[in-house]
Amino acid sequence: MAAYVLVDVMVNDSDRYEEYKKLAPPAIAAYGGKYLARGGRTEVLEGDWPLDRFVILEFESVERAKQWHESPAYRQARTLRHETASTKMVVVEGL
Repeated sequence: MAAYVLVDVMVNDSDRYEEYKKLAPPAIAAYGGKYLARGGRTEVLEGDWPLDRFVILEFESVERAKQWHESPAYRQARTLRHETASTKMVVVEGL
């Protein structure tokens, strides 16, 4: 069953975050993931939700998404993201 990784990103160091944006896609693709949304225009429809950058990834399953997140292929990118941005990330199982 498909799974979706939702990432709410507040970039703190935009210059170094550009390097993250180069490192992440190959690691995501290596685990069968694909971008559905990546930093495009966002608009809050309800509630108080300040957004800087929002990303939606699709994987074949929750397990595969978790494998990607913990993988050696993503480790360098994840460390760089932690150094350059504040993030909230969840994985949700699709229907």
